[in-house]
Amino acid sequence: MKLAVCILHNRDKSRIIDELISAGFKFTIIGSTGGFLREGNTTLLIGAEDSQVDALKRVIETACPTREQVLSMAAYDANPAAAFVPSAMKVPVGGAVMFLLPVDEFTRF
Repeated sequence: MKLAVCILHNRDKSRIIDELISAGFKFTIIGSTGGFLREGNTTLLIGAEDSQVDALKRVIETACPTREQVLSMAAYDANPAAAFVPSAMKVPVGGAVMFLLPVDEFTRF
């Protein structure tokens, strides 16, 4: 058995929850924050049998696509007036990070 710790963007939360339920996975949702943009994330704890890991990876990959977001950043310059001129920068967002951990024992009470 494996425990998947999956961290994803909040925008993908509803889609992946629906997909995981449809595929028969059980999970726990934990709210989290982090990353470059300091936006809300969701962390999922997902239990899976060894034989289900490939299917779980496919669900996560399909439900959490990467995309680009335009981020406005103030230009760094010695001139104080230049600090107020924003420059747009495209950054990748979305996707998911999954840590797969072995489970020695699982008990449901």
